Amino acid sequence: MFDPKILDDIARQIGNAVPDSLKAVKEDVEQNVRAALASALTRLDLVTREEFEVQNAVLARTRAKVEALEARVLELERRLGIAASAPPLEPSPTEGGEPPPADADDRGA
Repeated sequence: MFDPKILDDIARQIGNAVPDSLKAVKEDVEQNVRAALASALTRLDLVTREEFEVQNAVLARTRAKVEALEARVLELERRLGIAASAPPLEPSPTEGGEPPPADADDRGA
């Protein structure tokens, strides 16, 4: 997911900040920084630029399809004489609306 060379470079730069007289500490600092950075980046659940670009393209295609379908629905509504001011249908639970309670009765109690 991330380039290990970048972690090595960062750890090396931090290790170079430690004086040469503490060479053993310097190597230990580099290893600890490398491990801490790798752990932190893994927890962030990052994606690569390539994965991001692929998903961005998928989203753009999806938006274009949605816009085309919206235009098609409007045209069909126009042909059928359906008023554009008709109230929209309520979204189903899978479309982001609140799911009905588990004990809900659909018979109109």
